[in-house]
Amino acid sequence: MSASSSTAKFIARFIAEPHPADALFPPAARRLSVEVEPGVRIHARVCGEGPPLLLIHGHPQTLAIWHRVLPALAARFNVVMPDLRGYGDSSKPAGAADHANYSKRRMALDLIGVMAALGHTRFRVLAHDRGARVAHRMAADHPAAVERLALLDIAPTLAMYEQTTEAFARAYWHWFFLIQPAPMPERLIEADPAAYARDTMGRRHAGQAAFDPRAFVEYQRALSLPGTAHGMCEDYRAAAGIDLEHDRADRDAGFKLAMPLRVYWGAQGVVAKCFDPLGEWRRVASDVDGEALPCGHYIPEEAPDALLAAVMPFLREGL
Repeated sequence: MSASSSTAKFIARFIAEPHPADALFPPAARRLSVEVEPGVRIHARVCGEGPPLLLIHGHPQTLAIWHRVLPALAARFNVVMPDLRGYGDSSKPAGAADHANYSKRRMALDLIGVMAALGHTRFRVLAHDRGARVAHRMAADHPAAVERLALLDIAPTLAMYEQTTEAFARAYWHWFFLIQPAPMPERLIEADPAAYARDTMGRRHAGQAAFDPRAFVEYQRALSLPGTAHGMCEDYRAAAGIDLEHDRADRDAGFKLAMPLRVYWGAQGVVAKCFDPLGEWRRVASDVDGEALPCGHYIPEEAPDALLAAVMPFLREGL
């Protein structure tokens, strides 16, 4: 399917082949691939009719994180769920010396391309974890595209790094492990990708039982794909370097997000215990509200009903 504009740069091609995670999604959730730059393709699923809604997953997951909330969202929206570059079935290019090709600025451009290929120039966004960091940069760099923004269980990247405590470093050890120079962290992850999923996800508040076993198998499959370990590390290396440069430039310029922003965090999560999420987002955005939800970090899978009850009125406002 090509974009509606004949001058569009991006083209989406739908994929008919079966996928290991098909059972998690309704048959109407079609897969597609979008070339966002030469040699780099973003894998996604699209489902539903209505105004466009972009869902962005986090680490170490894939678009499968949305499977429990998709039916309700697809009943109201045309939902687009990509795998970030470096994750899932999207391309995993080698990182640049400055990690700029895994910056949140570049990853945001990937998703602007995906939406453009589907004919969407303005849309709403719901994003979790690393995807929420991509969404933050997207909203800053492309404010005309992001109509409304909902972010799950993060504080701004700059605030989290500048306020790192021992408690945070112990809980989010992977932030400091993944940024180590290549290939050390890649080699350790690749030695047992399934164990990495269990150790990063299964040891949090709700344990591995919070996940549909089929989804957890999908995360482990994706982690085992060639290049995934490197892509994840490059994501984090960029976050600890070039992304902070971009965030500091915004802060120095006095820039704030202007679109409506809602933030939700897990009451039992690390972000709630180590930071003031609402206060930190009010430092970087003008129209902010939010609340804690009764869960840990993986909100769309741990508390899908609570998330939908909180976010749906916000996403539907003004339609």
